[in-house]
Amino acid sequence: MPRKSTRLTFAVLATGAGVFSMLQSLIAPALPTVQHAMHTSQSTVTWVMTAYLLSASVFTPILGRVGDLIGKKRTLVAVLVTLTLGCLLAALAPSIGVLIIARVIQGIGGALFPLSFGIIRDEFAANRVSPSISNLSAVIAAGGGVGIVAAGPIVSALDYRWLFWLPVAVVAITALIAFRYVPESPSRAEGRVNWLGAILLSSWLVALLLPLSQATRWGWTAGRTLGLFAAAVVLFALWLTAEARSRHPLIDLRIMRLRAVWTTNAAGLLFGAGMYSIWSFLPGFAQTPRAAGYGFGASVTGAGLLMLPMLIAMFLSGVLSGRLEPVVGAKRLLTTGAALGAVACGFLAAWHDQQWQVAFAAGIFGLGIGLAFASMANLIVRSVPPEQTGAASGMNANIRTIGGSIGAAVTSVLVTSRLQPSGLPYASGYTHAFGLLAVLCLAAALAALLVPVHRAATARHAASGAAAAPAEAEAVASGARG
Repeated sequence: MPRKSTRLTFAVLATGAGVFSMLQSLIAPALPTVQHAMHTSQSTVTWVMTAYLLSASVFTPILGRVGDLIGKKRTLVAVLVTLTLGCLLAALAPSIGVLIIARVIQGIGGALFPLSFGIIRDEFAANRVSPSISNLSAVIAAGGGVGIVAAGPIVSALDYRWLFWLPVAVVAITALIAFRYVPESPSRAEGRVNWLGAILLSSWLVALLLPLSQATRWGWTAGRTLGLFAAAVVLFALWLTAEARSRHPLIDLRIMRLRAVWTTNAAGLLFGAGMYSIWSFLPGFAQTPRAAGYGFGASVTGAGLLMLPMLIAMFLSGVLSGRLEPVVGAKRLLTTGAALGAVACGFLAAWHDQQWQVAFAAGIFGLGIGLAFASMANLIVRSVPPEQTGAASGMNANIRTIGGSIGAAVTSVLVTSRLQPSGLPYASGYTHAFGLLAVLCLAAALAALLVPVHRAATARHAASGAAAAPAEAEAVASGARG
C-alpha cells in the first residue's frame, strides 16, 4: 500500500528516467559539432555514443539487482547523483577523452528504468500499478524522441555543452526530492550480489555490443570483430553456467525461463532492432541532400521536427495504453504496437519521396512504440516476484538495447554497402533497410502472440513458485548432502 504521495514519487521517477532516455538520443545529432569543437576524428567521436551504450548495458541489470537486494530508493538516489556528476563532467569536459569518460558515468543511469518499475510495484496501490507503469513507459519512450527534436535548437541557440548543462540542474533537484520524499521499498531479495555473475555478464555484453557498434568501421571480417564475437559466445556460456550453479544468482534463470518473460524478451529484442534503427537512420535520411535523388536536405533542427509526430504519438499511445490494458490486455497491446511498427516501416519502404510521408510513417511508428514499451514493462513486472522486479525489467531493457545494436549494425550495412560517386548512399539502401525493419517488427508481433494471456491467479502462482524455487533447491541440496 502507498505510504507517501504517489504523485510526487511518480514525478521523481518520470523525471529521472525521462532525462536519461533523452540523453540517449540528445547527443547523436550533435556529434559533428562535438567532433569539430574537440578537434578529433569521426571514429573517435562515435565513442561518445558507444561508451554510453556499453555502460548502460552493463549497469542496468546489475544495479537493478542491487536495488532488489539493498533497497530500491537507496540505489535510485545513488544513481541519480551519479548521473548528475556524469552530466556535470560532460559539460566541463576539456577533451574528447574526458567526455567519453563522462558518458560512461552517465550510462550508469540506465538502472533508473528497472528501479523505477520496482518502486511503482512496491509503493503504488494494486489498481494503479499498471497505469503508472504505462505512463512511465510513455515518458521513457518520449524522452528519446525529445532528444532528437531538441538537440538542433539547443546547439544552434546555445552550445553543445548545454546538452549536458540543462540536465545537471534537473537531475540534481530530482535526486534531492527522491532522497527526501520517495519511500524505501519494503520488498527485498535475499542473498548478496554475485560478483562473478556480474563480471561475466558485463564481459559478454561488452564483447557482443562493442563489435556490433564498431563493425562498420573495423570490418565485419576483421580479426578483432570476429574475436570479440567468439569471446561473447564463450563468456555467455560461462555466465549461464555460473548463474545456474550460484545460490544467489545475479539473474535468476528460472525467472527468465517463464513463458511470459522469455516471449516478451524475444519481442523486445526484435522490436528494439526496428525502433533504434528508425531513431538512428530516419534523421540522416531527411538530412540527405536532394541531389542524391532522395532526402530533403533538412538541417539538424528540420530533421528533428520531422520526427515530432513520432514523439507526440508515442507519448499519447503510451498513456492511453494504461487505460486500454485492463480492457484488451497487455499481450494485444504489444502485438498491436509491433504490428504498427511493421506497417510504418513498410510504408517508408514504399513511399518516402515527400516530407509528409516520412512524418506520417514516423507518427504510426510512434503509436507502436508507445503501446509496445508500456505493455512490455507491464508483462515483465506482472510475471515475476517483487524481489526480482529490478533484475528482470533491467534485462528486458538490456535485450531491447542488444536488439537495437543488431538492427542498427545491419541497417548500416544495407545503407552504406553501395555508395554514389558523391559518397552518399543510394536510395535503394534505405529502401532495403526499411523493408528489413518491417520484417523485424512483424517478427516481433508474431513473438508477442506467444505471450500467455494473463490471469491474476496464474501470475500469482508463477510468482510464488519462482520465489519458492530457491528454498526448494536448498532443501534438495541439503538432502543430497545428508
